[in-house]
Amino acid sequence: MSTDTGAPTADAHEAVTSPPPARLPGWGALAIVMVGTFITVLDYFIINVAVPAIQADLTASSAQSQLVIVGYGVAFTAGMITGGRLGDLYGRRRMFSYGLFGFTVASALCAWAQSPEALVAFRVLQGAAAALMVPQVLGILGVVYTGAARARAFVVYGLVIGLAGVFGQVIGGALISADVAGLTWRAIFLINLPVGIVALVLTPRLIPESRSAASGRLDVTGAVLSAAALSAIVISLVEGQERDWPLWTWLVLAAAVPLSAGFVAHQRARQHRSPLIDFALFKGRAFSVGLVAMFLYFLAMGSFFFLLALYLQQGRGLSPVESGLVFLTLGSGYLGSSMLSTKLAARLGHSLITAGPLTLAVGYVLTGLTAAWLGTEHSVLWIIAPLVLSGIGMGMTTGPLTGAVLAGTDPEHAAAASGTANTVQEGGVAIGVAVVGAVFFPALGEVARAEDYPHAFDMGLIPLVAFCLASCVLVRFMRPRAERRAQRTAAPAGASAQQ
Repeated sequence: MSTDTGAPTADAHEAVTSPPPARLPGWGALAIVMVGTFITVLDYFIINVAVPAIQADLTASSAQSQLVIVGYGVAFTAGMITGGRLGDLYGRRRMFSYGLFGFTVASALCAWAQSPEALVAFRVLQGAAAALMVPQVLGILGVVYTGAARARAFVVYGLVIGLAGVFGQVIGGALISADVAGLTWRAIFLINLPVGIVALVLTPRLIPESRSAASGRLDVTGAVLSAAALSAIVISLVEGQERDWPLWTWLVLAAAVPLSAGFVAHQRARQHRSPLIDFALFKGRAFSVGLVAMFLYFLAMGSFFFLLALYLQQGRGLSPVESGLVFLTLGSGYLGSSMLSTKLAARLGHSLITAGPLTLAVGYVLTGLTAAWLGTEHSVLWIIAPLVLSGIGMGMTTGPLTGAVLAGTDPEHAAAASGTANTVQEGGVAIGVAVVGAVFFPALGEVARAEDYPHAFDMGLIPLVAFCLASCVLVRFMRPRAERRAQRTAAPAGASAQQ
């Protein structure tokens, strides 16, 4: 909704959203959109363990193998804001269905690919479909559920993201090792087909349609500028690190500056004519400050999966399946704290979100210290306890922080706001991987030896700890100072009343 139309009335909102907010829907809608979230995040991580098999089967070069990973991530990240806006304009359930259909078809094409070039193209298509589907998830949750039900839905969302990242290593390794019907790496894409088909059938039955009450048309120029700017940033950072920073990567990164400035100027000029991003979203402290805190947190979270996989598989010689089993310990902490986060939030309030990144930072420090002590002689099982603590910190943060950022946004902008939040999340993961790689690989040296990996692993953790601490500080400023002061004075009063 543009800023000149005024706040939406309850009647206008009910005219475009069913069921009305007063009716509490069941959890079918949550289940379906979580399926979409799981498979898109899963495909972000599952491909890592399949690269050697893809190279052997398709005779893919190192650069082509990287594009299989990067192509999906760039299309996914660059299309997120536009996908969210399309949901606001033309219906969130409709765009979710289109994205799910496209993702399922693209998965089938990836499994059928007969050349590296074809696989790269189909992965880009898959990422574009994910960019259309995923922004609708938070938009649908924000409109369908209210109050405590919405808080629980956001916690489940955070849980699914973490488990998909963790289980991506396990599922990918298991499917490739099993080599069902001689499919090898193709099985990681074929597994999406039955899941996608069932979800497509159930979507119109379980998810109510919703859209923005304000009419408008898609800002095509803004969509192109945002996609170009985000693509320039992600491609230059990821490919620059992989290719030792040739000149073209610096030129692409430099081009992101005028592209980003052009996008902001174009959006400012269109604030009264259906902009891609309504700047009114950023007037709320929770959303504007929270986005930065979320970006810093995902810089630290998503890149840790990448760093840990390198350490376990290349440094400690674990197979993909063995590495995946170690990842399960991280997932156990994530699962446990995510399931308890709703109850903890009721008792701790905003302090829970502040404690989450701090707990994660402590977990990373202990993980690094343990890895340094282990060297290459002691059992890797000693690293399990700090990994569980790290998982607990992730579970305390992912869902609750996402919910806090989106809680105050207007339902009329639900998908656009969630598209922006998803862009920040995925962009944080991609850029975080590039930052970690820029520290890890130089510390490893040109001739990588097993005994060098603990030191490189510790060096890679240093920026992640810094990101966690910075996120922790920013989370404290998501609320106005008066509200924070009121909570501090209310706590002693409540304690004395209980006594």
